[in-house]
Amino acid sequence: MADRGGHPGAAGRAPEAGRPDRVRNVALVGHSGAGKTTLVEALLSATGTIQRPGRVEDGSTVSDFDEVEVRQQRSVNLALAPFMHGDVKVNLIDTPGYADFVGDLRAGLRAADAALFVISAVDGIDGLTRLLWEECAAVGMPRAVVITKIDQQRGDFDDVVLTCQDVFGEGVLPCYFPVGAGDELKGLIGLLTQRCFDYSSGERVECAPDPSFLGQIEEQRGALIEGIIQESEDEGLMDRYLAGEDIDVKALIEDLETAVARGSFYPVLATSVPHGDHPGPVIGIQELLEVITQAFPSPLEHGIPPVTAVTGGPPKNIECDPEGPLVAEVVKTTSDPYVGRISLVRVFSGTLRPDTVVHVSGHGLEDRGHEDHDVDERVGALTSPLGKTQRTISACRAGDICAVAKLSRAESGDTLSDPGNPLLMAPWSMPDPLLPVAIRAHSKADEDKLSQALGRLVAEDPTLRLENNSETRQLVLWCMGEAHADVLIDRLRTRYGVEVERVDLRVPLRETFGGSAKGLGRHVKQSGGHGQYGICHVDIEPLASGEGFEFVDKIVGGVIPRQFIPSVEKGIKQQMSRGVASGYPLVDIKVTLRDGKAHSVDSSDMAFQAAGALALKDAAAKVPVLLLEPVDEVAVLVSDDYVGPVMSDLTSRRGRVLGSESIPGGRTMIKAEVPQLEIIRYAIDLRSMSQGTGTFSRTFLRYEPLPSHLADKVAAESKDD
Repeated sequence: MADRGGHPGAAGRAPEAGRPDRVRNVALVGHSGAGKTTLVEALLSATGTIQRPGRVEDGSTVSDFDEVEVRQQRSVNLALAPFMHGDVKVNLIDTPGYADFVGDLRAGLRAADAALFVISAVDGIDGLTRLLWEECAAVGMPRAVVITKIDQQRGDFDDVVLTCQDVFGEGVLPCYFPVGAGDELKGLIGLLTQRCFDYSSGERVECAPDPSFLGQIEEQRGALIEGIIQESEDEGLMDRYLAGEDIDVKALIEDLETAVARGSFYPVLATSVPHGDHPGPVIGIQELLEVITQAFPSPLEHGIPPVTAVTGGPPKNIECDPEGPLVAEVVKTTSDPYVGRISLVRVFSGTLRPDTVVHVSGHGLEDRGHEDHDVDERVGALTSPLGKTQRTISACRAGDICAVAKLSRAESGDTLSDPGNPLLMAPWSMPDPLLPVAIRAHSKADEDKLSQALGRLVAEDPTLRLENNSETRQLVLWCMGEAHADVLIDRLRTRYGVEVERVDLRVPLRETFGGSAKGLGRHVKQSGGHGQYGICHVDIEPLASGEGFEFVDKIVGGVIPRQFIPSVEKGIKQQMSRGVASGYPLVDIKVTLRDGKAHSVDSSDMAFQAAGALALKDAAAKVPVLLLEPVDEVAVLVSDDYVGPVMSDLTSRRGRVLGSESIPGGRTMIKAEVPQLEIIRYAIDLRSMSQGTGTFSRTFLRYEPLPSHLADKVAAESKDD
């Protein structure tokens, strides 16, 4: 490709795009340690956006500025890094590479028009990267691959390319290949231009390639050209190429953009950036900038997610037009105790301006603590974030991304639109958080601040679900994994000054009768004045699992007045909710009220409620009371390579494997019934067992008797409590 170069932008000055076709929104995707953050630094430095690149080891990078990221030396947040190259504005979206933070990654993909997969020449492709590639394929996201660390001794560019082709498909083709390897790495050869870019002097020098590479150039160039022109709109171009005609490089570059935008051709780039103990020259950054600005699709080419009226109805015909109706989406929300709420927003249509009123719509996440809301709010200042630095801009036009201040109700995933024409964008899919973590405030002062702090965390993180379990009286954070939980607890402490402790999670158990029994409830008190009198006799028998509670009235002769029979039932129900043995709710019993006594003066509603409760407890003392545990139906999706270990593991968890089903792509869906007590940490264990590729879902099925040895343990613990 021709080198168009880039005009260094003044540091601290926000780049602005005049038209949507001059914007490129690119999400960096790849596993942790592949070099995404280091690549961002190199691109910002090469375009003059920053004076010198920071280092992950020093905590000085633009995109990893959160205290947790600096401390852990890995990305846990989505971060925006915009820069100018020529007259094109590039919004780089650096996404986390760890599975626990896939929510930010999916948000980054929603805001992007193309995904750049960053793959280490040393480590290759991991299971998570494969899954992310499939996610992008499912939504038609244009993709390219950049292979990093090609200067390292264990780095093998050719081997990683072959692996990419095997995993991602034949559409993966290199546009460049390295000259030399390891410490002998000198530069790159461009296959379209057939030119060598030599970096051995520390500067990029264009020259003719060594004749020894001509055979390799010819072979790989042919495959690249064929891959490009298969997607060309010029149907005669392939015939001309096969006839031996030399195709103009400019035409090939134009067709390259078409091929990438269609999401069926994936160019491969190569880079080497100084890092750690490898202080060598920066190689491949200019070439990568050329591909991003010349071959990646603009917002005009990628399309807009479905948009409807807030009240529903057919999709609206919305285009990426700065003069069109306002349609923008909150990609990510962050809260700061001092600055307030800041929303990162992708504008899909129209133009967003400061100090204007917008309609904020949020729907579809009630199960995660996000109530449906439709409110009008005034937009504060608009800024273009560069890491933690906010640079003021005058407007944000269709296709661009900005940060918006002072939207107090806006949450991640919300739609911003014109109050006179409120609209709603279809939400992007979010994975279910499946790791429950029970917490409690460290002190009364922390307890007072905890509710507000958790509300802010829920607003900014759609993958977090907050549960206040009334049965177990525990506050539970449903997280994506252990690292996600650690970050949330760390943020409560450092950002909001709230100390919390992790406690053992209690699973809500149930009690039921192990046989039939008769019970007497006698509540008779006389202490002067108006007394209390209520006596009832009941027969109790167990019901089948899931049948609940049945009350039968067999009173004859008016021994208990009709108005007090509901009182007996009410007292029994209240005692059932409190339990009769270990303090867990009692279920699946039939109660027959067969006899009793009343007093013309002292009987009352409260007296017969108390009698009913006593009758239930009396019957429970005469038969075994069984503990029931909740059982979930679990569906586990894993690679075929891990089916055996996963099935064995489910069995070891007292699970019953119901069967398996082959899924296209070399995967298997395993269905099983597993007690909830055994899968509290299954999200972590499955990830470890399947090298990060396994996923699962769970649905409550029924209650079953808890094995006696576990029931005795629970009973002993309940007495200690």
